[in-house]
Amino acid sequence: MPDACTLPTAEQPLRVAEFDALFADALLGVDRPQPGHVRLVLNEAAEERARELAQRETNCCSFLTFAFHSDGQGRLLMDISAPARHTAVVEALAVRAEAAKAAP
Repeated sequence: MPDACTLPTAEQPLRVAEFDALFADALLGVDRPQPGHVRLVLNEAAEERARELAQRETNCCSFLTFAFHSDGQGRLLMDISAPARHTAVVEALAVRAEAAKAAP
């Protein structure tokens, strides 16, 4: 498996926009348990959308790992992690999510 993103450059801004839209529509919280790991708390109604986006992201960035869990209170926990040499990718997602959470 490739150790780099294989998403064509022209499609990368579109993918970023998809994550931004998910954050704007469904993000309830952001937690950083450790470097290279971010936990996004989403509205559970966004589960199908989040899983589909995660699957497409995994197809082009195989170094990313996504895991999903329900907290039983209407919230979906979306854990995103990567090996040490790719923590910057996870960090960038966390920063975008936090910016979306802080936006009015």
